[in-house]
Amino acid sequence: MNSQKSQQTALKKAEEKVEFRIHLITYIVINTILAIINLTMNPEYIWFKWPLLGWGLGIIIHGINVHFSTNSSLKERMIEAENHLSNQSINIRR
Repeated sequence: MNSQKSQQTALKKAEEKVEFRIHLITYIVINTILAIINLTMNPEYIWFKWPLLGWGLGIIIHGINVHFSTNSSLKERMIEAENHLSNQSINIRR
């Protein structure tokens, strides 16, 4: 049962990483197109920096969520911490 849960968690994490990579590739392609349009049509004013910065912030937040989050709720983490502390106190008493 626990193995099945860890397998589902790994599958979900892998799907999130694939979705992030798709998001990143889309960001690069679209912003490259916007830069080309800007620089060929109106090189006096560099406007493509605004969608680049705004969307870039979204990419950074998405990347942090995918690569650095634990995907477990606060309640689950607290339960795990309590279980760990409980197991340590049992080992100390022996």
